[in-house]
Amino acid sequence: MTQNRFSAKSLLATLLLAGGSLATPAHADTLSISVGAGGWNESPSGTIQKKGDPAKVDVEKQLLFSSETQGYFFVTFEHFVPLVPNVRLLHTSLSHNGSGSSSFVFDGQTFSGNVVNDLKLTTTDLIAYYEILDNIVSLDLGVTVRKLDIDYTFKSTSGGSTVTSSNTVSQTVPMLYALVGASPWPDLIVSGEINYLSYAGNTLSDITAKVAYTTSFFVGFEAGYRKQTITLDDVDSTNADITFDGLFVGAYVKF
Repeated sequence: MTQNRFSAKSLLATLLLAGGSLATPAHADTLSISVGAGGWNESPSGTIQKKGDPAKVDVEKQLLFSSETQGYFFVTFEHFVPLVPNVRLLHTSLSHNGSGSSSFVFDGQTFSGNVVNDLKLTTTDLIAYYEILDNIVSLDLGVTVRKLDIDYTFKSTSGGSTVTSSNTVSQTVPMLYALVGASPWPDLIVSGEINYLSYAGNTLSDITAKVAYTTSFFVGFEAGYRKQTITLDDVDSTNADITFDGLFVGAYVKF
């Protein structure tokens, strides 16, 4: 997993496409602020491989990563001012640790015997969106600016020798954002949400399906399924196709 350098042309094209989608925005009738947090029980899967290495490294079988419950929090601000987008801030922090007996080659180095692998991946999303529809059927469209931070260390000890590989990546990229939902009765919404960017075989996607209900006491609850995928195609001599997915549950207050 390594630094993903998207060109200026790709960033501009993404923003222009999103801007074209928002030519006729609607706006909310009231002012509201929501603050919430929750837990995401996600499972990692997929592979990573440096160019020139003999085989892909499996994140479950060889890096020994497994399901973990991770935290997220969000703040949403919606208003009634025409042409000014609503704003949502979403932060998710993933941490995986794997240790035990394994064997693999990464970046030309052989890791075998007792391995200890650590991965930290955090995403901070600033989402600016318009409510195109806001009734029984909801439709939001916008742009997400995602701050992506990745920090990993692979380490093994065998026969008295230690092998280590580590890297830190920090990137800020724009993504297209969309939400489609339905409210079968007041204060309940069933929705699907996506953040997406694809360029030259490299893809970042974050898909959520959830049910949310706001009580008459300003407290709400949400639950659903989330899938986050990172695909790299020969970026910095690295190929990767890694997914984090699972169920989540959270609570929020809405004013």
